[in-house]
Amino acid sequence: MLPPPTGASSNRPRRRPDLTLPLPQRQPQIAVPLPLPPSSAPSSTTSQLISNSKQQPFNISELDRMNRIGSGSGGTVYKVLHRPTGRLFALKVIYGNHEDDVRRQICREIEILRDVDNLNIVKCHDMFDHGGEIQVLLEYLDGGSLEGTHISNEASLADLTRQVLSGIYYLHRRKIVHRDIKPSNLLINSKKQVKIADFGVSRILAQTMDPCNSSVGTIAYMSPERINTDLNHGKYDGYAGDIWSLGVSILEFYLGRFPFAVGRQGDWASLMCAICMAQPPEAPATASREFRDFVSCCLQRDPAKRWTAAQLLRHPFVSGGSPGNGNHTSNKQVHPTHQLLPPPPLRPHFSSSS
Repeated sequence: MLPPPTGASSNRPRRRPDLTLPLPQRQPQIAVPLPLPPSSAPSSTTSQLISNSKQQPFNISELDRMNRIGSGSGGTVYKVLHRPTGRLFALKVIYGNHEDDVRRQICREIEILRDVDNLNIVKCHDMFDHGGEIQVLLEYLDGGSLEGTHISNEASLADLTRQVLSGIYYLHRRKIVHRDIKPSNLLINSKKQVKIADFGVSRILAQTMDPCNSSVGTIAYMSPERINTDLNHGKYDGYAGDIWSLGVSILEFYLGRFPFAVGRQGDWASLMCAICMAQPPEAPATASREFRDFVSCCLQRDPAKRWTAAQLLRHPFVSGGSPGNGNHTSNKQVHPTHQLLPPPPLRPHFSSSS
């Protein structure tokens, strides 16, 4: 048998031009962590991993450190100037001499966070492995953190809450749990935009991964079932944990103090007793019933009863659905995806009024 003549197949018309195979649809909005390389694979430096994953638009030699603007157990944050453009950024230097596998995982998580794009989340612009230190270049907010802020005006507090919820909702949709929501990790700029910061203890979740069970985070804002693993049958839902932390933070803003009977900087045993054994804190009777109910929806001892970020964005306190909230809907900062939210679960009456 002789082979067909060269070029014959290229000139022959298709017998069934109507038959085509559809291309698979990509879903870039779902962030799935890359698996770690096998231990037998040859090792490579973290800087190679960073440079190969995405071309860096910034050069670390072009950044001038101006002053330190924050520090914590995870690292130090500096205000830096990008000389070629004159733009200001925040540079977070992560502490620790991590093993290669840990450094690779940190870089992979930061690489995913570089794709996070939401009005209410601090933008991660770039990352570097410089002199053995992992450095993350972040958006700079000139208003600093909201720690110690007292907001007794409910209209202002509702606008702030809506912005934070918009960021949490965006993260949770991308399977990202922050795990350290607290006033010091909420930043504001001169435009009154509130943004969630500090993903040093965040973790990218896939539905098949184990629950978050590490001890990172601030105990004062941790949910009861995260502190005491005997609660909730030893199960921990990171998404519900973020909602508890949000509720504590919002109530702290309203009261102007930490809402539990102990100090925020108290010893571990006192905080554990107050959070895990006492009844959850409530908004005072002088607050509107919308705000009291919103706090109750966040601070449910049973995590299954806490509302999700999607449901809370439909709550009357932040949605403007009740005349008791005044005119706070004029400065909405919610990400457009809030239009896809389901309605909140039905509640026969406001729980705080019973």
